[in-house]
Amino acid sequence: MNDIEPIPAGERHGKAWHLFTVWSSPNLEFATVFVGALAIGFGLNIWQGILAIVVGNGLAGITHGILSTWGPKAGLPQMVLGRNAFGKWGNLIPSGLSTLVAGIGWFAVNTISGTYALEALIPGLNIFAALAIIIIAQVGVAFVGHNLIQKWERYASYFLIVVWLIVVVVVFALPGAFGSADTGATEFPWAGFTLTAGAAYGYTAGWTAFASDYTRYLPAATSSKALGWAAGLGNFLSTTIIMIVGAAAFNVLANGNFWGIENPTATFTAIFTPFFASIVLLAIVLGSVSANILNVYSGAMSFIAMGFKLGFKARRAIMVALAGVVGGLISYIGVVDGDVAHQLDSFLLVVSYWVSPWIAVVLTERIMSGGKDAGKRALAPKNSWAGAAAFVIATAFSIWGFASQVLYTGPLGIALHHITLDDGAIVDVPDLTAVVGFVLGSALFVVFSKLDKNSKN
Repeated sequence: MNDIEPIPAGERHGKAWHLFTVWSSPNLEFATVFVGALAIGFGLNIWQGILAIVVGNGLAGITHGILSTWGPKAGLPQMVLGRNAFGKWGNLIPSGLSTLVAGIGWFAVNTISGTYALEALIPGLNIFAALAIIIIAQVGVAFVGHNLIQKWERYASYFLIVVWLIVVVVVFALPGAFGSADTGATEFPWAGFTLTAGAAYGYTAGWTAFASDYTRYLPAATSSKALGWAAGLGNFLSTTIIMIVGAAAFNVLANGNFWGIENPTATFTAIFTPFFASIVLLAIVLGSVSANILNVYSGAMSFIAMGFKLGFKARRAIMVALAGVVGGLISYIGVVDGDVAHQLDSFLLVVSYWVSPWIAVVLTERIMSGGKDAGKRALAPKNSWAGAAAFVIATAFSIWGFASQVLYTGPLGIALHHITLDDGAIVDVPDLTAVVGFVLGSALFVVFSKLDKNSKN
């Protein structure tokens, strides 16, 4: 098995188009559906929701395709390549965040949706038994490694694509799926729009921290253009179509009480015939496993990129154990709490808060490097502070100023646009955190890299 060293030429295999199924398969799951459904919860009409989904996923798909092209030539995981921007020690910050978010946070999110589906699929199955089954399946495949993951994603995608194509047809044909009630609103709902676009972006861009993890095994001569399109479109199309399914379905199902839905999986599958509902539930189970084996494996890659002096198998075993135990515990708490909608919304926005400035920093460094060998530089990193400083400042400032969460709302976001209720409560504040974080992160890196004597630029 390979560690974080470049993949030797003799072990390179695969084709660019394989990345389309690698990145489409894990998105064919219920968590993706429910991200789209959040548009209805945020008060958007169906067409405003679709626009927000396309904008968020489009921005994420572009950078995902670009970063995916870095893998074949360097042969390194994405977080290791991040050393070029963050330096040897500064890279611990994004690598640690990626480990927590991917290996534990996303693991919990997808495990919850798979658990609900498996419980509904098998009559009499206790929800905690379903939770245990899902966890064991996910960590088992992830532990075996890259080759099994590639095969799982490819073959699972054939079944999932057929099922979800039928789901698309059925949902889009629902009476009222694309109907928009006249709410009497005179202003564009910027708050709901940015929250929906931010959640969609957080979901889709969340994969970008692992982009080259699944392209480093391709031959070095693989066409960057073909690879970028395959990875970017595989991510964008799958998330966008399935999110629109969620928006259309819950446009019919919410009945004005979206946030009160206790079991969104059961609510969603109730629109199908009992036989096909069972097939959809099975697809949801497989989809959650498909997503989480990528999360656990790449969480292990991020863990390894932090530089712990342990054997490869030992480090991956530790990450798998962390995901299974800590992620499983969080999943258990989520199942018991039952407020899936608010949990997912908050989590996705937090993902967008850190991944956006991270992408900005590594992308800006790549542009400024002027074509220097990224692989060689990443394996001999200097103690540069430019990337880490730009990332931390941009992330902290954007969250402080522009976050719009249930527990906290940034003062600059409030100053930009808000509505004050009669009781003094401030609502409908747009969330521009990801946009501000990206722009500021890029700008700060340009400035800091000029001041940092160890910066490679």
